[in-house]
Amino acid sequence: MRTLLLRLAAPLQSWGADSKFTKRVSRREPTKSGVIGLCACAMGIRRGDTDAITALAALRFGVRIDQPGTLLRDYHTAHKEAFWTTGKTDPFVSERYYLADAVFLAGLSGDDWELPETIEAAMGAPKLPLSLGRRSCPPTEELSLGLRDADLKDALCEEPWHASEWYRRKNRPASLEIVCDAEDDAKKGILARDLPLSFHFGDRRYGLRFTVRTTCAVASLVTTAHDPFTAFGGDL
Repeated sequence: MRTLLLRLAAPLQSWGADSKFTKRVSRREPTKSGVIGLCACAMGIRRGDTDAITALAALRFGVRIDQPGTLLRDYHTAHKEAFWTTGKTDPFVSERYYLADAVFLAGLSGDDWELPETIEAAMGAPKLPLSLGRRSCPPTEELSLGLRDADLKDALCEEPWHASEWYRRKNRPASLEIVCDAEDDAKKGILARDLPLSFHFGDRRYGLRFTVRTTCAVASLVTTAHDPFTAFGGDL
C-alpha cells in the first residue's frame, strides 16, 4: 500500500458540497471530489474524461485537520445587463463561504503504486492552474509532501503537525481529527454524495461514499510557511 500526502494550505479555501444557485457553502474539511478535481487539473485530465476521473476516485481518501481555520461569509454582488427587458442593470446577490487560514493534510492511497506516483509528479509540474476548491483560492507553497509506504491512516497519523506558528502559539490540542473513506467492506459511517463520477459541465455526477471520523495523537511539529501576516512584516 502506498499513500501520497498533500498539504492543503492557503489564506482562503472553499470545499463546496450540495451548493447551488445563490448560496455556496463550504465544508469544514476538504471534500474527496474537490481533491480529486485538484489532482485531475495537475495531470491535465479534461472534465469529460470519465474513465480517468473514475480511476482517481477509486483511491482511498482521508484528511487530517491540522488547523481548522475560520468560516468566512462573503456577501457577493454582481450586475448583469437586462437588454431584453428594461435595458437596465439588474443586481445579482449571492453568499459564498470560505475557510480562512486553514491547514489540512490529505492522503490518497491505493494498491496501484503507479497512480500515486503519477499524481505526485504532476503536482510538481501541473498542466492546469491549481486551486483549493475555487479558482480564487490558490495554494501556498508546494502541495505534495511525498509518498509513504504505509496505509492511509498510518500515513496520516505519523506525519508531523503542519499548523502555522501563530496558531500553535495559542493552541495545543491533545489530538487531531481525521476523516477517512470507510473500508471497502464497511458500509457504515456518515454517508455523503461526494464521490466524483463526472465533472463535465453538462453532466456533473457524484456518487455516495461512507466516511468515518477518528482522531490521532499530535506528532512532532513542522514549521509551515503558511502565515497570512508575513506579507506585512513583523511578527504577531
